[in-house]
Amino acid sequence: MNLKAETIAEIERVIPLYPQKRSALMPLIHAVQADLGYVSDEAMDWIAAKLGIEPVNVLEVVTFYPYFRRKPFGKHHIRVCRTLSCALNGSFNILDVFREEFGCEAGENGLDDLVTFEFGECLAACHNGPVVLVDEVLHEKVDEAKAREIARAIKAEHTSVTK
Repeated sequence: MNLKAETIAEIERVIPLYPQKRSALMPLIHAVQADLGYVSDEAMDWIAAKLGIEPVNVLEVVTFYPYFRRKPFGKHHIRVCRTLSCALNGSFNILDVFREEFGCEAGENGLDDLVTFEFGECLAACHNGPVVLVDEVLHEKVDEAKAREIARAIKAEHTSVTK
């Protein structure tokens, strides 16, 4: 596992802040994911050894919180809200548009690792659903046409990079 020197320094700085080393688990997982883009099995083993806990204890936390990823995501991360108000307004159709536009299933990487899309739980804009979060930009009242615009903008970036 190749963590940046800054990440290792941050981890070494954070651990002593807690009365018990194991309490630094969440900050370490965050630091590793920020550096590598996901939390691999190797990373979970490393974190466990660093904190003197079992790897399963790290796995429990990584799999409990949907923010943590166990495999690499694409350059762009798209989350489509699937909670009630968004679902009633068509969020499942929006996900189908992304499936069609990117030629992959939810949770997979499409267009040579340019994008990963998935359902997400409440994105806190129920009054303007369906909503889609692209990286950190919230798109409200997304219909199928707007979803295609979002997908085509990402695809245009892919096309300009590969030329």
